[in-house]
Order: sequence, then structure tokens, then C-alpha cells
Amino acid sequence: MKAFTSLYSQLDQTTKTNAKINIMADYFLHTYETDSIWAIALLTGRRPKRPIRTADLKLWATELAQIPFWLFEESYSVTGDLAETISLLIPTSNNSTVIPLNKVMTEILEIVNKTEEKKKEWLFSYWNVLSKDELFVFNKLITGSFRVGASQQLVYKALSKAYKLDDKLIAHKLMGSWLPQSSGLKELLFNTDKSFDDSKPYPFYLAYQLDVPFTELGDVNEWQIERKYDGIRGQIVVRNKQIFIWSRGEDLMTEKFPEFNLLKNILPDATVIDGEILPFKDNKIMSFAEMQKRIGRKNLNSKILKDAPLCMMCYDLLELNGEDQRSITMQERRKKLEELLEEFPSAILKLSPLQTCDVWENLDTLRVLSKSQGCEGLMLKHKESIYETGRRRGKWWKWKVDPFTVDAVLIYAQSGHGRRANLFTDYTFAIRDGETLMPFAKAYSGLTDKELIEVDAWIKRNTIEKFGPVRSVKAELVFEIAFEGINASPRHKSGIAVRFPRILRWRKDKKKDEINTKDDLLQLLNAV
Repeated sequence: MKAFTSLYSQLDQTTKTNAKINIMADYFLHTYETDSIWAIALLTGRRPKRPIRTADLKLWATELAQIPFWLFEESYSVTGDLAETISLLIPTSNNSTVIPLNKVMTEILEIVNKTEEKKKEWLFSYWNVLSKDELFVFNKLITGSFRVGASQQLVYKALSKAYKLDDKLIAHKLMGSWLPQSSGLKELLFNTDKSFDDSKPYPFYLAYQLDVPFTELGDVNEWQIERKYDGIRGQIVVRNKQIFIWSRGEDLMTEKFPEFNLLKNILPDATVIDGEILPFKDNKIMSFAEMQKRIGRKNLNSKILKDAPLCMMCYDLLELNGEDQRSITMQERRKKLEELLEEFPSAILKLSPLQTCDVWENLDTLRVLSKSQGCEGLMLKHKESIYETGRRRGKWWKWKVDPFTVDAVLIYAQSGHGRRANLFTDYTFAIRDGETLMPFAKAYSGLTDKELIEVDAWIKRNTIEKFGPVRSVKAELVFEIAFEGINASPRHKSGIAVRFPRILRWRKDKKKDEINTKDDLLQLLNAV
């Protein structure tokens, strides 16, 4: 834990990319492989299930700190971070015992199914011997809130530096369903047997939001233009007569899409297709809400499958006949994809239609039409681009349609977490429904640090009631709220659910009587 704690602290204390890469590379080179593999898993988001309930952690920390529970809760409300609160309150040790990260993580996996008594005994065995810094990192691991400023791409670059391998190759090696408790680092990085993991997908290539003028892009005819779909980005992997479906977040979702199983008997072996999984019915893309209904179900009955059938809108070919296609151009990959879908047709697999545009000036018209077709905007992909790893600038761009917006009034506020723990930064907004105010969305992003401080001070002066951590405030501050989608929802009091709400701007020029109404939202709903 000492070496891993030092790694965490060093990464947390610098914002320089090269410094982070050097810190991680040094750790990988000088740490036991069994610890390194766990560090890689944790740094790339493969965190284990939380082993102990939050309520038990609070109760046992209060007991060990010998303080009243109310004092623990007050301390927690100030720090906004459970791991930090526990680390500050319970006594720490000067014990110099070296505890391997692998030992800690193995026990975290094992303790999940133990009794509360055993969990408490195990927890105290660590709380009583760890130093303050180790205690903080340990608590981060058991609360499931372990995060540090190192992206997956930086981890790949650090491993590349340490082991003299291409970072794109490493990214691919570390995809798939490997488990740190049963995988060897050298085996993962250097194994050349393609049958090692038939399920392994490829690292996704991600686009940046278009933020350069068209004059910098060159000739419009050098670009492939497609719709940007609003579904689940995924890869269909067919190898050895098995099918695996991966989401962009590296979740294996094969069981969620049973209608895709027949593709293992249709597509040629060793094929990987990149595309968007969409609810598609009557030759029309359905709303993302229909997809969410399916994803949230443990059991998919025939009615759900009938009401929200799926397809994949295919837009890239990553593997064909076992050969990696990523190094050839977008134009060549597109041609091979067209030939593949023509030779092995399936109603579930649809080819993403290309959009035509002769001059850049007409592209905005094409983009605006996206909403009417159930899409989010446009994708621009240079015809000579290879399939990269991660988010890269220059060759792939996304140009989304403008979001929906409404003006709403702030009615509730709650403290944030982490560095925002001392500020009211989580807000609930309302629209008008006749003479009453109707809550319709929560948002916590979009304001500058200066605005957050100003709104926080106003909230503290204008609180009406307190409901635990939540405060109701005078309905006076108006904000423009942006969101990507809108759907009917019987679970919400307003009857409407919005997707990805965030604050666009503080409307100091408006009063609460000028905010939007429920009828306005219903008109938006009926228009999409």
C-alpha cells in the first residue's frame, strides 16, 4: 500500500501530462507485477464492488473515533468525502508494516460475502495499522470512490514507456474481460496468441466536438459525413462461432441484446463491427428512452423485445477474417463494410447512410435536420483517416445540434461533494404549471466558480426550510436549462423527463413570472 499510496499522491499533486506518465512508468517498473496489475485495473476504472455498506462504515468509524454520530455527520457534510472524513477522524498508526496492494484487493473481493461481524473485524485490522495517507487511499478503495487524475490514455502511454511497446497495442491488449486477480501483466502485454481472449474488442476511436472553422478542414469532398446517432456505441465481435457485444464503456452487454445472437451464424468468423445500437421499429429510429427501458430490465420478455426491437447502425469495420483493419483508410474500411453487409445481409445490421454536401456553407442545414431523424447531429470523418485509439483531434469531428432550452427557477439546493462540499451546487429547478411551480430537472454543472460562490451566498441568505441536506429557497433566481432529449415519464411529478440537463446561463434579466410552463415542455415533447 505504501508504493500505491505514493503513486496516488504524486498523481494527485501534478497536472502535467508528462510528469504523470513518468510517475506511473516508474511505478510499473519498480513494483511487483501482482501489485502493478491491480494498479492498472484501478487506474483504468476496473474497480471492484463496494464491500461494506456506507451506513456500516460511518457507524464503525464513529465507534473507533470515539465521537458521537452527529459529529461524524457534521464532519462529513463539511468535507463532502466519506473516505477523507474517516481518515481525518479515526486515530492512525506509525506502523511501518508493508502491505501489498494485491493482498488488500484480494481481501476486498473476498470480504463482500462475509458476515457484518467479520467485515468489521477485517476493517479494523487495516484501520488500526495504516498511516494517515495509506488510510485515505484504502478508504477510497472500500468506498468505491477511487479516482485520480490519470486517464486511460495516460496509463497506456506510461506502460508504453515502461515496457517499450506501442501505446495503441497496449490499449488493445487491455481491452476485454480480463480480471486483475487472475491475470499476469506480462502475459497480458506480450501474449501473441489471438485465441487468448475471443471476446476482446478494440479500443474505441472517439471524436471531438467541432471547434475549428471549416476553412481549416480543407475540401468538403475529403470528408465522409454521417449522422450522429443517439444510442449505445458498441462493437459486435464474432469469433469461433461466439458473439460478444461491448459498449464504449467496456461493459460486456451480450445478454442485454439477445436478438443479436443469430449474427454469430450469419457473419463470417473473426469479424468486428463498430456502430450504434438503436431501438428501431417501422423503419424509424425510436427514442433513447425506449432503449433505457430495455437496459434497466433484468429479464427481457417477448413484449419488451417486440415493443423496442434493436438494430446496429454500422459505420466501421475493425476486423475481417481475423485481420486488423484499423490501419487502412476510412474510405477503404467503408468499402469493405459495404461489401460485407451486402454479402451477409441481416435486418439487424444497417449501413449508416452517407450524407452529401457540396460546400461547407450547406452543412448546417444538414445538421439541423438531424433532430427530425432521431439523431444528435453530424459526424465528420476524414476519408484518409485510420482508426485511432481514444479521443483524438483533427480527423474525426462531431457537430451536434443545438440543445433544447427552457428558463426555469431554482427552488431547492444541496451541497456538492469533494472540493464543492462547502458550497450549495446541486440544484432543483421548476417550471410553471398554472399558478404553481412544478419541479422538472436537477442540474449541477454549467456555472463558473465565481457564479457558484455568488449563488451559494444567495441560497444561504434566502433559505426557507431545511430537509436534511436539502434547502428550499425563495423562487427568484432564473436559469436557462439546456438538455439533449425530452420524453414522457409517469415516474416524474411533471410527467416529463429530460436527458442530460445542465445550466446554460444565469438569467439575471428575467423574473420567475417569465419562466417556461409545463405546456411549453409538452409542445417540445410533441414536436420531437
